[in-house]
Amino acid sequence: MIDPFTAFAAVKAGISAGKELHGMVKDLASFFDAIDGATEKHQNAQQKSFSSANEEALSTFMAKQQARDLENQLREIVMATRGYHAWQELVKIRVDIKRQRKEAEQKARLKKEEFWDSVLIWFLGIALALLVLSIGGLVLSAKMGWI
Repeated sequence: MIDPFTAFAAVKAGISAGKELHGMVKDLASFFDAIDGATEKHQNAQQKSFSSANEEALSTFMAKQQARDLENQLREIVMATRGYHAWQELVKIRVDIKRQRKEAEQKARLKKEEFWDSVLIWFLGIALALLVLSIGGLVLSAKMGWI
């Protein structure tokens, strides 16, 4: 994952160069992923119960705060160069990207569950067929006097 500072620099350069926000979706997604990653990393560090967890939590807290500061700087830059409506457009893009990713993750999870359900059904079907054939073979063998 890219760090928030590098992602911020790419977004800031694009805005300064006059790029449209819709044309910068990849850079914006990287920036917001980095911010979300810093927040998530901090939350995970807080949940650890080791003595070094306090140091890690403090470190991730600082990274989270820096990411938040960068997001505020981005807001100020966008609002100063493009206006309030551009910031609202950017927020909408972020929400749309999050929604699309969440839907994609949910679809992938459902597809995986369906796959394993079908594997289980096939396995049980084959096991049942083998059981029926085995019992049928034993019954037939007994009637023919082979056993």
